[in-house]
Amino acid sequence: MRGGRPPAERSVIARAFIAKAVYNMPTTRILIERLETDIQIRRICGWERKSDIPGESTFSRAFAELSKSKLLERVQKTFISEQYKDEIVGHISRDSTAIEAREKPEKKVIPKQVKKRKVGRPKKGDEAPKKKRRIEKQITEMSLKEMLDDLPTACNVGSKKNSKGNTSHWIGYKFHIDAADGGIPICCLLSSASMHDSQASIPMAELSKQRVINLYDLMDSAYDVPEIHQHSKELGHVPIIDINPRRNKALKLELEAENKRSRIVGHKTAEAVRYNERSTVERVNGRLKDEFGGRVVRVRGPEKVMCHLMFGILALTADQLLKIVT
Repeated sequence: MRGGRPPAERSVIARAFIAKAVYNMPTTRILIERLETDIQIRRICGWERKSDIPGESTFSRAFAELSKSKLLERVQKTFISEQYKDEIVGHISRDSTAIEAREKPEKKVIPKQVKKRKVGRPKKGDEAPKKKRRIEKQITEMSLKEMLDDLPTACNVGSKKNSKGNTSHWIGYKFHIDAADGGIPICCLLSSASMHDSQASIPMAELSKQRVINLYDLMDSAYDVPEIHQHSKELGHVPIIDINPRRNKALKLELEAENKRSRIVGHKTAEAVRYNERSTVERVNGRLKDEFGGRVVRVRGPEKVMCHLMFGILALTADQLLKIVT
């Protein structure tokens, strides 16, 4: 038998981290102080006496173990699969939210200068093969595990335009969520802040497919890519994705004129009515940040950041399901 002090029971510590997410506590030190003074929370977690509560270093080691094992993601998958095994979900709403981190961003790797080819049409047989985009490889030649391993997860600088057209920047990550009707998170992914939302869409759809059966996929204009439309239809879903005119000024003017005409006559298409349900995932993002620790990420590294956010997601899922039931 190995000598030394036996490890603290990890399930008890995990319950304490759930309490930390529920009460939106920013640090483990505050959690320990609350456990020492609040006998009800302490007993719910599994400690009878104040002297039974382990120190910060034990909490830190247990958190590192939970992060490495990805236990919380497996718990969420099992929980959702059991909850929806006999049900059909109407809409899956997909979006990402910025997660600010307290760590240095990854340094940009400057690519080596490629020898410029001669101007003009290349000789027959000298054409360089066109490099496939990540989303093209996802849909044609990658398994789900390969897709997930291929996504960048390092901390870096991200930027995003808000609804008013103003660009904001942050250092950290992006947290991608698929949410069902009623504000229930179905699956989640963490990526680098600089990664475009569309690159997470196909892996997210595959993860959601393993857990629920749904009818509609709702996404904003960042996901308006032919491969995403195609993949959604192949899964037997109806994709409702906001059109992104990009640099097509004529299409942009046409869409604005069409929206104006619809407002004047008070007409809404069935797709437009369904698209309004996409606000579900925005409310999930808001609740995660405001109520379940999404704004107070004090850990470093993608594994630990994901673990911290998953404690909040588990608490949010349970809370939202209780609201629906009652």
